Amino acid sequence: MVEDERVIAVNAAAARRGVTPGMRRNGVLAIAPGVLLLPRDPGREAAAVDSIAQAMLRYTPQVALAEHHAVLLDVTASLRMFGGPLALSRKVRRTLQALGHAGGLGMAPTADGAWLLAQARQGQRRVLRPARLAPVLDRLPWRALPEAQAHADWLADIGCRTLGGLRRLPRGSLQRRVGPALGRRLDQAYGRQASAWRWVEPPLRFDRKIELAERIDHAEAAWHAVERLVQPLCGWLAARQRALAAFAIHLHHERGRHARPASTLSLRLGEPASQPEHLVRLVRERLARLVLPAPVIAVQLADCETVPLDGQSAGLFREPGGTPSEHRRLLELLAARIGRERLQQPGVLADYRPERANTWEPAEFDPPQRPLPAAPRGERPFWLLAEPQPLAATGDRPLHAGAPLRLLQGPDRIEAAWWDGPLAARDYYIAEDHLHRRCWVYRERGPEPAPWFLQGWFA
Repeated sequence: MVEDERVIAVNAAAARRGVTPGMRRNGVLAIAPGVLLLPRDPGREAAAVDSIAQAMLRYTPQVALAEHHAVLLDVTASLRMFGGPLALSRKVRRTLQALGHAGGLGMAPTADGAWLLAQARQGQRRVLRPARLAPVLDRLPWRALPEAQAHADWLADIGCRTLGGLRRLPRGSLQRRVGPALGRRLDQAYGRQASAWRWVEPPLRFDRKIELAERIDHAEAAWHAVERLVQPLCGWLAARQRALAAFAIHLHHERGRHARPASTLSLRLGEPASQPEHLVRLVRERLARLVLPAPVIAVQLADCETVPLDGQSAGLFREPGGTPSEHRRLLELLAARIGRERLQQPGVLADYRPERANTWEPAEFDPPQRPLPAAPRGERPFWLLAEPQPLAATGDRPLHAGAPLRLLQGPDRIEAAWWDGPLAARDYYIAEDHLHRRCWVYRERGPEPAPWFLQGWFA
């Protein structure tokens, strides 16, 4: 990034080619001709910092903006909720990466102390106890304080190199020499003076747009921009205590004489959600099936419909099959991937014939509470064969694998289906084979000799 013909920031790839902050534009082009030089855009920088602040509302409602593109989070009340300082730091870093940014993280009992630790290139960056803060800050260079920059020559002349050395200077003499601002900032960093911050207020409605650096020709390539929009969206939802029920992704095409309306991807969720991971996966599946009529130059997330967030108490032990909300989110992802019309679920039919008692029906994200058919009497197996298997018999005893079956329970008689086909008249038995496996067999009622059939196995 270039300002006034000088480099002010570089990424890792440019640094590997020898580009450093402070170099002139011509010097950069001489040693690395292929490096992309971008002019500084304060407006985009402010928008990026605001996006980060909105995303951080997921972790605490107390988020503030500070100088030099710093975002401050008061996590006193939410530190334990997110698993402690290390786990929370990892979550914050992952959120930054999802937004396409990188930065230093610091944690301290004071806001200014955390800001100073975040700027440290090496050493300890997390200090939780107030008693440990002063020794750690004392080792940092005083150049980290903006108020000290104007007096850099004087501080270098007297041999002062660290914040600890600056703090040991006589306060009265220091104040007469440099003014009260530097001493006040030192006291705020070390916790000797309180500091006040203006907390970020989330907007009443969410509507954000990202201008892409290059045109994209495939809708699936837009999901990176969507992820950068979903992160502040989830922070906004957390701050408003809302869950997302529906939203729209607008893919804007080229402007000018070849302008055309934006392509809109509308999504309505089967279960209101507020977690970015689920929303990003859902949008990615839908984008993979979208065909763009023209290249895309900007991505917008808007038209959000929300509902009050339903706070659920977490259980001590995780449900083996997942919670109902997780089940509905899985249905959403499957419907987005293969189409809602191809998603089916097993259903129950009121039919005494076991092979007709189940069916497949369209999956329902929020099925109505309707009464189920009365359960049949007697014990039934979990595994039914696709078709009943005929069995040989010796007298009145059926055979399986050449060995007679021992009848344990029965008969359980059914007579049904006279209204839609041949009458089904059967006597069901629970039997045991020579390997002590229980099975479900039946005998057709009718003229002798009545045939035997194997229809299922018990677990």
